[in-house]
Amino acid sequence: MANTNKRMDIVDALRGFSLAGIVIVHVVENYIGAPFPEGVMEATHLGIADNIVDGFIFLFLRGKFFALFSFLFGLSFFIQMANVKNKESSFAGRFLWRLIILLVIGYLHSLFYRGDILTIYAFLGIFLIPFYKINNKWVLGITTLLFIGFGRYLVFGFYGNDNLFTPGPFDLNSPLIVDYFNTIKNGTLWQVFETNAIDGHLMKMDFQLGIFSRGYLTFGFFLLGLYVGRLQLFRNFMDQKKLVKNVLWGSVVLFVVSIGLIIGIFSQLGPEAKFDNWIAMFGLTALDLNNIGMTFIIMASFIILYRKKKTGKWLAKFAPYGRMALTNYVFQSIFGTFIFFGWGLGYLGELRNIYTLLFSIVIIIVQMGLSKWWLGKFYYGPLEWAWRSLTYFRLFPLRRNRMN
Repeated sequence: MANTNKRMDIVDALRGFSLAGIVIVHVVENYIGAPFPEGVMEATHLGIADNIVDGFIFLFLRGKFFALFSFLFGLSFFIQMANVKNKESSFAGRFLWRLIILLVIGYLHSLFYRGDILTIYAFLGIFLIPFYKINNKWVLGITTLLFIGFGRYLVFGFYGNDNLFTPGPFDLNSPLIVDYFNTIKNGTLWQVFETNAIDGHLMKMDFQLGIFSRGYLTFGFFLLGLYVGRLQLFRNFMDQKKLVKNVLWGSVVLFVVSIGLIIGIFSQLGPEAKFDNWIAMFGLTALDLNNIGMTFIIMASFIILYRKKKTGKWLAKFAPYGRMALTNYVFQSIFGTFIFFGWGLGYLGELRNIYTLLFSIVIIIVQMGLSKWWLGKFYYGPLEWAWRSLTYFRLFPLRRNRMN
């Protein structure tokens, strides 16, 4: 096995690139992080440009960059476990403790932003640990089942379209959804904390483990990241041209076929599709397959461009941003909710998509610049340093020696 201790800049760059896509989606969505009542976001769509932004995000960003981020979490798990394996000790117990710390960070983050993914990663990461020693065939088999909607079909078979943790089926005008939107639109910071503290996690679990199945997909990407780590793809990406091209063209085929499935299935459901039948379940799986296809088109294209001198130099600028992904993710959410929620500037639902898109790009540029500056003076981002120190029960050096 190749030495896994050397940090792979391409992984950091891809993580930073993934985070950039995530912040664009979150900002254009106004950091709502949940379904919202009909008609409350009409001011965000006042022209053709706003609809183009919506279409672009739906086709290329939403559901894709979270998937990349999840894939990289599984890959990072493999790298950490392999690093310690080379030193003939087990990292499983420490990784579990690391997840508990992440759960705490994620919970505090979720008080600001209901769409937090850190708590989900911490919970699902527990189930990733035993897969480290499981044969590749089983890893790929379970990943395939998760990707084709096995979890969704089980839930729908037993519960129908009812929510698992909150009352009633999915309804945009339910009191739970209306009250939440009114709280983030007009409420104080403490009121937002109160509604997110428990109700937010119950609604999130419905989305993750119910018929929309995001949690099952996330774990599938964890497993795929683990598998790709075993292949040493990113360690030897300069020599894996054929494999990367095969992934690219296979993903293009999946993307095109899934579009045909989406059109065919949802045309049968009519303009007001309801998720209370098996056809709709297959339609949701077609949407998932479409996201998976585009996710790996993006990843393969990134690797191909990273290998080229000119484009690789530009993409490498995302590496500091990716090395501080935890810090950047948390602080962009706090800043974003301040801009949109009632406890801050209160622009929720009042800015056109084209403006929020431009605003998200500004956030990315500023955070990329700050990340590069920070890592020039410090070894880790603030939250990365705290996470690492708590993981190993010792304070790691933070400030770089000025002689270095």
